Amino acid sequence: MSLPPLLGDANGRYRIRIVGNCGAGKSTVGKRLADILGVPFISLDALYWNPDWVQSSPSELRKKVAQALAAAPNGWVVDGNYSVKAGTMIDDAETDVIWLDPPLALTLSRVIRRTFLRLLRLVPPCSPGCSERFTEVFFSKSSVVWWCISHHWRLRRLKPWTQEVQAMDVAGECVGSVDGETS
Repeated sequence: MSLPPLLGDANGRYRIRIVGNCGAGKSTVGKRLADILGVPFISLDALYWNPDWVQSSPSELRKKVAQALAAAPNGWVVDGNYSVKAGTMIDDAETDVIWLDPPLALTLSRVIRRTFLRLLRLVPPCSPGCSERFTEVFFSKSSVVWWCISHHWRLRRLKPWTQEVQAMDVAGECVGSVDGETS
């Protein structure tokens, strides 16, 4: 299989956005890709959520995103689906977009596993000061589990192509999904 290369810009800089449903592997692939390329990884969740799950306003988020992008003039990898709230500054600057679209059964199982690990404080929350709470995880319409289920098909309709890419070649390394796990 021939793996698609990243495009980058004319100066060899990569500004990559990774999108997909909760549990699709955006952060895992994004962090690995940023390490390979030697550029910062920017989590939009960490920029959007303030302590105690207080949402940033669109203007606050745009300011945080602008600062993060400006601090990385030689390239970056951004993960997240905040286009409506963050505006078009990421879209306007990106050189590549990676859509991760695993089946719902896989994303849901990843979200449930990750959520239990966060509830038990075995892994850090998506943003500092945003600890998971049992009642909100399983008994709230705003839970990440419900979000994963309710937004899966909506996000799939936004995907701009029909060709499925299982992996990609980044600086001679294969980054992608094999049997549902990122390599």
